[in-house]
Amino acid sequence: MNSVRFFRCCRPLFAAALLASAALRAEANTPAADPVEGIWVGHIGTPANQAVLGLKVTRDEKSGLGATFSLDQINYYGEPLQGFKAAGDGTYVDATLGLKLRLDGDRLTGEAGGSTTPVELHRADRMPEDPPVPVELSRGPGPRWQRKLGGAIYAPAALHGGYAYVGAVNGVFNAVKLDDGTVAWTFGAGRAILGGALATDDAVYFACDDGRLHKLNRADGKEVWRYELGDAQVPRVLPDPNRDEPDNYDFAGPTPVLVDSTLYVGSGDGSLHAVDAASGRRAWRIETRGKLRTTVAVSGANLAVGSDGGMISLVERATGKEVWHFDAKFPATGAPAIIGGRLVIGTRGSALYGINLATGARDWHIGFWGSWVESCAVEGSDGLGYIGASDLRRITCFDPKDGRIVWRTDVFGAPWGRPVVTAKFVYDGTADYTPYNIRHVGGVVAVERATGRLAWRWPLPHPPGTYCSGFAASPVLGDGLLVIGGMDGTLYAFPAE
Repeated sequence: MNSVRFFRCCRPLFAAALLASAALRAEANTPAADPVEGIWVGHIGTPANQAVLGLKVTRDEKSGLGATFSLDQINYYGEPLQGFKAAGDGTYVDATLGLKLRLDGDRLTGEAGGSTTPVELHRADRMPEDPPVPVELSRGPGPRWQRKLGGAIYAPAALHGGYAYVGAVNGVFNAVKLDDGTVAWTFGAGRAILGGALATDDAVYFACDDGRLHKLNRADGKEVWRYELGDAQVPRVLPDPNRDEPDNYDFAGPTPVLVDSTLYVGSGDGSLHAVDAASGRRAWRIETRGKLRTTVAVSGANLAVGSDGGMISLVERATGKEVWHFDAKFPATGAPAIIGGRLVIGTRGSALYGINLATGARDWHIGFWGSWVESCAVEGSDGLGYIGASDLRRITCFDPKDGRIVWRTDVFGAPWGRPVVTAKFVYDGTADYTPYNIRHVGGVVAVERATGRLAWRWPLPHPPGTYCSGFAASPVLGDGLLVIGGMDGTLYAFPAE
């Protein structure tokens, strides 16, 4: 047999031998399987504030161990862990969640977040998955009426005397009849209006991004006076996927508060103003740290205020003199509330605080699993507190005495607004934004107050080509209607009970 014919005849044998040799070399170069590989599911946190954690550990031939995780309370599903690795002696660590875990048979236990949060996992067949919006869920009563106002609405409406008063980002302030949604009058402010209005028997007050506090005649919308807040040049960045600076999601504005003929309102330049309601003249002005985009809370002779700079302060109403301050370290973009004798306020540091009004000391705090707390808390007739969040995607019912969570309900979108609480329901709007690594859907929701069961959800579809939609404004209740403005520029009125 000549060599060419021999090679042709034996080529299949040579190929098999080469493949076998390559497989042996690959096997020699592949690290041995690590006993932690596989799927682990269990709990992270204390029984009072606990989440379901899933961990899928795999091995890459080049980079070694790798892992993805799912965490139901923050709605992360299949997110990568950065730097998951074996640390020796049967322990494993990662930087994303601050995990330090020890393998013990079919148990993986330890801590997260710098050894402060307990973790216990067990082997499982599958990772947790993002629950779908229940298809059988009721859509509720639907709007009684809806009115296009020409610009996205971030501000809560003020209801008074059969009218809703609300501004929009197009700079137009509107008086809308509650019985049928028709517009009674408008006032052109010229710049975006993101704060809520205050309506009295004879006047309407609102702050505008033109740097002014406006007083209008409630009957016809004619301007009575304007007061210079001094923040017309302060930049504002509404939700934008292409902007990553700290000022992003700067969509809130303060509602003026009236006590004993004096208006109190914050400004984007970090100042707090006391203004005579009749004349529009300044009573006093003080500087704080960071933008004041939220409404003050009144506590007797004092005011509570939270700033973008993370400073939460109690000041005297008469003079503006500081009584105490609490440094939350993170922006307080949700307005303060007085509930159960405590100052309750959330921050972008993923915490809700209960602060002692007498001393300014923290009495308790609730962790929100990495989610901003953009919402403002509200007290129900049962004495409990209710608040929304952001990426947590849940409405939380809590005891203001100790911060104990009574229930938490997934509403499938970001409940940024302050909830409305009735004897039967907790109402709120939800925002959605895409592209994003967490699924949110916009709509209006009603949760059973006593049980936390999601009773109905009225969806607002996401318009093509937009990033943020749904509802950012807080709902308000009056004349048997739940009134809320949408980022689609429409004011909606739903029957409420």
